Amino acid sequence: MASESVIHAYRHLYRQGLRAVQFSKPARYTLRDRLRLAFRKGCARDLEPQRVANTLEFLLYATKENGIEHKIVKNLLLVWWSQKNGGRGKPKARIPTREEIEIKTTAYDTFNHNIRMLNESMDMCLPAMTVRDPN
Repeated sequence: MASESVIHAYRHLYRQGLRAVQFSKPARYTLRDRLRLAFRKGCARDLEPQRVANTLEFLLYATKENGIEHKIVKNLLLVWWSQKNGGRGKPKARIPTREEIEIKTTAYDTFNHNIRMLNESMDMCLPAMTVRDPN
């Protein structure tokens, strides 16, 4: 895929994603960060024009109605925000054990697998990247 079409795909997905989350503050920054990560570290086969078009259509339906598409986008962004912040609890002052670090790094593997299966079944390109930083 040419770099110009990648730039256009990023811009279209970001713009429609902002409309889907109605420019709300924590969601728009989480969406921006996750799209940047997906476009920087993702592979080019995920950005086929048909996949991008299907994802844009999904985000359009999430924008128009408060249906299942909107709820999926809202919950994706909530989990991504929680993952980025290291969970919802208070940060602990002590050094985490090896088991705790392993749990934090593998906790979202099933979630990302479900996103990949959703992408495969609906032929979309929602970012399903695993962030391996446990902190």
